[in-house]
Amino acid sequence: MDYAKILKDIAIELVNDKEHLEVRQMPSLDEDVVVLYVYSAKSDIARLIGRKGVMANSIRQLMSVAGRMTDKKLDIKFESYD
Repeated sequence: MDYAKILKDIAIELVNDKEHLEVRQMPSLDEDVVVLYVYSAKSDIARLIGRKGVMANSIRQLMSVAGRMTDKKLDIKFESYD
């Protein structure tokens, strides 16, 4: 399952600068954990995280459904370009 593509499809609808949105899947020490990084412009990362992290938690909860299908835990981190 391509978790990075699924996450990018969700996040691209929430950002203004769609060209600078990037989602990367990074290796993890634990084979049951998938680490995903979302990179975007500073203003878009603020939009993706939301007030008090509400939007980020919603994205994580939505992505956890995809993780449960393959018994993987998804760790999603948000980073901005400077």
